[in-house]
Amino acid sequence: MALTNFASLTSNQLTAWSRDFWRVARNMSFVNQFAGTGQNAMVQRVTELTKSDKGTKAVITLLADMTGDGITGDFTLEGNEEALRAYDITIELDQLRFANRVAGRLADQKSVVNFREQSRDALAYAMADRMDQLAFLTLAGVAYTHKNNGGLRTVVGGAVNGQELVDLEYASDVSAPTGDRHRRWDATSGLVAGDTTAVAAVDKMSYECIVELKAFAKDNYLRGIRGSGGDEVFHLFVTPQQMKALKLDTDFITNVRNAGVRGPSNSLFSGSSSLMVDGIMVHEFRHVFNTSGAATGTSSNAGAAGYKWGADANIVGGRALFCGAQSLAMADIGLPEVVEDTFDYGNQQGISIGKIFGMRKPKYNSDISGSVQDFGVVALDTAQ
Repeated sequence: MALTNFASLTSNQLTAWSRDFWRVARNMSFVNQFAGTGQNAMVQRVTELTKSDKGTKAVITLLADMTGDGITGDFTLEGNEEALRAYDITIELDQLRFANRVAGRLADQKSVVNFREQSRDALAYAMADRMDQLAFLTLAGVAYTHKNNGGLRTVVGGAVNGQELVDLEYASDVSAPTGDRHRRWDATSGLVAGDTTAVAAVDKMSYECIVELKAFAKDNYLRGIRGSGGDEVFHLFVTPQQMKALKLDTDFITNVRNAGVRGPSNSLFSGSSSLMVDGIMVHEFRHVFNTSGAATGTSSNAGAAGYKWGADANIVGGRALFCGAQSLAMADIGLPEVVEDTFDYGNQQGISIGKIFGMRKPKYNSDISGSVQDFGVVALDTAQ
């Protein structure tokens, strides 16, 4: 009996399958809904490589605000023009691959089709989920050696072998929040400089915290995303526990009760994972960095990687992310590559998917502080 044509897709069929896979993966990805190709997107996606004298690379450009006051009246403008200050952000690229294999011969064409469909969904979810994890670790400035729940990822082999996310080319570009873009909520003092060792159990997310954070971001010239009416839009990403603390905050409840719509669509009752607070879109997402999975330590472990926060390394904390335009740069180059193969004389079948992409948190030279700062994101640490 002839074997099934498992690994005999034509190039056109593989292209169609790749497009279908990427459509499913993008729909599954949380961060993808905030992506766009222009400078007005929270996640600026680069889909083409730029050629330069240094080779071909993925680049986004940040434009700093003009600082001059212009020329008044009929005084000469020529020769007094102000040069645009542009910062090119290069995004390193690497490939991430997943595969699955089924033991035992696929007896008929229906089995082949079912396996392809099941593999597509499983591989698409795996790719989308890891891209979401990487995006929120990058925004939070947390090394890829960490899980998004604060625990340390399992080290495989102890050498660079491609089995760890930290082996990605752009892993070394992950950087901690810069000084003017890192805040901590203190239940007594309000918004203060970021310091994970100073987080206390009472420092929970609140309505007041969000109002102060918005004012801080605007005072420090964080550029929002321009809406259709010209208003600036910002997004705040929080953990499920931070969202819970916000919804239980008395100031939040009072404001929603008085200003919100009546009935089941009110934010107090609708159960939505996104809501509007003081003009800020607040989104709950499981991959926002937190320390629920980190180890509990003592004062000697305070501030150490893989441990909880606080002076005694015993506080479960979360790093909320207040994001404006160009918070994250993402290189998304080409379609995924799909490969079907057979093993053990055709008795086992497998499908692999590989995608080339990269991520980087843009930085610029701030006119406010005179130092290099994260361009579009403020990290806010609270207790959970």
